[in-house]
Amino acid sequence: MQSQNPLLADLVKIANSAAGTMAGMTREAREGARERMREVMGGTDFVSREEFETVKAMAQKARAQADALEAKVAELEAKLAQK
Repeated sequence: MQSQNPLLADLVKIANSAAGTMAGMTREAREGARERMREVMGGTDFVSREEFETVKAMAQKARAQADALEAKVAELEAKLAQK
């Protein structure tokens, strides 16, 4: 059997309003945080792992070619010095 006590009815209304307000504040805070992260992250440039690995392989190949050319130049300089 439900009671018709107006004091209890008012307390229930206040509790429901407070719960709704807290849920709204939580949702608003979450959305605000997401928006701030989008702003912060929007200015940065990230590359994919695939792009990184491709550039890394290109750099390793260029390094190997530079080392080979350096050895070739040293060999040619040595030949010139003998003449």
